[in-house]
Order: sequence, then structure tokens, then C-alpha cells
Amino acid sequence: MSTQAGRRPGVGRRAGALIAAAAAVGAVTALPVQARAAEGAEGAAVPPYAFDGSAQRIQGAASSLDAKALKTGQTYRDTLKKDGKVYYRIDLDTRRNAYVSVVAVPKPGGKVEYGDGFKVTMQDGSGAECSYQQVDFGSADYPRPLAGYARRIVDADSSSCQQAGAFYVLVERSSKATSTPDDWGLEIRHLSEPPLKKAGPTELPSAWPSATPAPPTGGPRPRQGGSGIHDAASLTQGEWRSDIRPGQTLFYRVPVDWGQQLFATAELGSSSASDAYVSNALVLSLENPALGYVDENTVTYDGKPATVTLGPQRPVAHENRTAYDDATNGMRFAGWYYLSATLSPAVAKDYGDKPVPLTLRVSVMNKAKAGPGYDGDPGPFTVTAGDKEAAASGSSGAQVEQAAERSGSMRIVAAAGIGTGTVLLLGLGAWTLLARRRA
Repeated sequence: MSTQAGRRPGVGRRAGALIAAAAAVGAVTALPVQARAAEGAEGAAVPPYAFDGSAQRIQGAASSLDAKALKTGQTYRDTLKKDGKVYYRIDLDTRRNAYVSVVAVPKPGGKVEYGDGFKVTMQDGSGAECSYQQVDFGSADYPRPLAGYARRIVDADSSSCQQAGAFYVLVERSSKATSTPDDWGLEIRHLSEPPLKKAGPTELPSAWPSATPAPPTGGPRPRQGGSGIHDAASLTQGEWRSDIRPGQTLFYRVPVDWGQQLFATAELGSSSASDAYVSNALVLSLENPALGYVDENTVTYDGKPATVTLGPQRPVAHENRTAYDDATNGMRFAGWYYLSATLSPAVAKDYGDKPVPLTLRVSVMNKAKAGPGYDGDPGPFTVTAGDKEAAASGSSGAQVEQAAERSGSMRIVAAAGIGTGTVLLLGLGAWTLLARRRA
């Protein structure tokens, strides 16, 4: 190694190491950004379903005693075989309500039959059933993601499922003999809800505004739906334009606060390719902030504009949970409500595999009211100022998380940059002083 006159190799290496360290900080902090850019390039082709990238892998057990525990607030991934039954465990106290949701994702291109679906049940240690929800494809019998949940509600008037300790979540798949036997992907979430500071109302109002409001004004604005719950496009009230391909499911989310009502319709644009009749061509579904099934409807398509409308939903209220029907019971808390639209793969046969224009019209009625008064952090069961900003910009949950990560990374870079710069200057100063003394 050659050196310049008056400079010792050891001193030069130390100075070079300081400079290299400073460069390394920049290189390391740049890696996440480069990785995200690469992910964005790969994600140009929309997949059938985008699983949460932070989800942990877990394997459901054949027996409740072998079930692995689900942590509150964590997302998990698993698979479910045809006619499979798997158990998971949750450990509960005597204060907080618990919800475990399951999104079941069949492989695209397969075959499902009327009645195929899954059931999710929560049980206590004695096998007593706390609650269950059963969801299936119904008359729109083609593969698409299905969502449902089970819950344990703390209730002083109930004698079952009120103790603290181990509870079990059972997920059971039912399929006809002629259905595709491929495994289904599962996306599982465990959420908890704090108790109220004082008891709220328990009776449903006998009268509530159920008339469909006038459609939003202002014309359609472009906002492409996401390909999963985690990257669902955020919406506010308005008219939103997407493109949807046969067999594709698009996901959206809308913040709905206490006392507010959600109305939604989806319209397929016309096509000159054919006038063939496709039954149940478009499915529009609604899930609540805990990803419990609320409502669903379908519409046929014959090349003319076709609109599917969800039934009027009650205003979001804590007392809605006293009802037995899913549509009312599901509107039990504030937060992000999820809409999904699926276009039947049968549309491709007569209309081609090209995207079909889709317009989603969303109305959120009434001013927000104060919540029921949680005794603790409501977690996802609230609407924050950040949620409203995300809805206005269209940011998905994944994009919000990435922005938070970038913000945190920039703070680290800034701190590291200041620290590294200080060390570099001190090191160079010491090297200069040492060189002068030796000279």
C-alpha cells in the first residue's frame, strides 16, 4: 500500500474507517427504501389476495390441548385443508371483550359450490360455545376471500364464557365433494376491546333512518382498490372509480364513527363485447373493524350498467350488539369498515379478461357522536384524526405503516448522521493534531 509523504498508514486507515463508517450509515438506512421500491415493482401485477406482510406463520392444532396461542393485536397466517378442523388458543381475563377473525382465501381458478365455506367458533375450557359465525359463498359460487369472526363478550348477566384463562378458537371448513380440494390460505387476527366505564344502553331504538340517501355528488374520482385487507384503499364519502378483472377481489375501507351510518353501492360499467347473461356477476360485501361479516349482496350482468346495493345499515352504536342478526350486531363499534367487490370469473367467457370499469359510491351520514366511554385504549375501535387523513388521501393501512417506518428511519438517520458527523469531525481533528505534533 503506497502512502503520501508525512502520513503514516495507521493514521490514514483510521481516518478512512471513520469516513467508511459514515458512508455505511447511509447505506444501511437506504436499504429499507430500496427494498420497498423493489417490492413496489414486483407488486405491479395485482395478486388475487395480498396477505399482511407482518403476519406470523402458525399451525393450527388438531386438538385444543395442542393449540398454539394467538397474541392480541398480532396477525397470523395458516392453511386449512378441505374439510379441515384446526384449533388456536387465546388467554383472556375477565374484563376485556375478545374477537378472533379469519379471512379464508381459496386459490384462484378453483371450483367451489353453493354452501362451501367455513365456521369460526370460540369455546371455553369446558367446550361451551361463546359465539360463532358461519360464512359461505352462497349463490355466488366462485372463489373469493371470505371473512368471519367469533367473540367472547364479558357480560355480568351471563354464566358461561366469563372466567379468565384459556379459550379456544375452532376453524372448520366445509366443502362439497366436487369442490377443488386445494388448501385455503388463512389470515387470522386477535383483537380485544376494553370495558365501558359505566354501563351503556342495551335497547335498540324502534325507529331509525333507513331511507337511502341521494348519491354523492362531484363525479367519480380514481382510486384503485387494494388486493387484501392490509392494503385496502381508504375512502371517504364520494364516488370512486376502479378497474376490476374477472375473478378479482378489490378491497376498500371507510372510517365510520359512533352515530354514523354507512351506505354503499357498486356499479359495473357497460360493455359492447357481449350481451350474455351472467348471474351473481358482482358481489359487494361489508365487514366491521374486527372483520366480522356484516352484509353482502350480488347483481347480475348482461353488458348493461349493473348496480348492487347493500341494505341500509343502522347507525354505529354500542347497543347494536344486543341484536341477533349480523347486519345489526356487526355495527357495534366505530373504526374502519371494510368493503370488498368481487367480479365473477365467468364474466371472462363472454366479455373477455380485460378490466371492467367499477364505480363505488359511499355515503357516510350523520355527525359523529361521543363514544360509549371505554375504560382504556379503544385500539382499532375508534376513528382518529389520522384515520380521516388516510381516508382523504386514499392511504391503505400498509402505506400508513410504511410512512411511520420511514419517519422513524429518518429520525434514526438524522440522529445517526449528527452522531457520526460529530465523531468524524472529532476523529479528523485528532488526526490533524497528531500529524502536526509528529511533524
